[in-house]
Amino acid sequence: MTLNDQIQYWLTIAEKDLIVMRSLCEQKHFVWCLFAGHLALEKILKSIYTEEYKESPPRTHDLVKLAQKLSINFSSAKLDFLDEVNDFNIEARYPDYKLSIYKTATEEYTKLKIEQIEEEFKWLRSQLK
Repeated sequence: MTLNDQIQYWLTIAEKDLIVMRSLCEQKHFVWCLFAGHLALEKILKSIYTEEYKESPPRTHDLVKLAQKLSINFSSAKLDFLDEVNDFNIEARYPDYKLSIYKTATEEYTKLKIEQIEEEFKWLRSQLK
């Protein structure tokens, strides 16, 4: 697989995760919707990493760690948001945390987070060359 193929791979599956995120929200599966949003941001960051470093990205799900490895200037607000989205990954995967996210992930909360995830995704997408 060429470098461009790898970049496109991460981008393509990131965009598919956004579609899944929206679909899960429509079906009122809010916890899994937020988890898919995390996956979309993770994969777009990995696409940017691959483009910048010309190598496979690190095997991590931590959005902040991925962002901090990039030459992009992330504001503290953006890093705080990525840290918040990290919780959707942990809380959706691990049973100890699932109950708390089910209480938090109301329809109103989830729709707000979806908007923010989509905005962040769009900004990150614009960082690709």
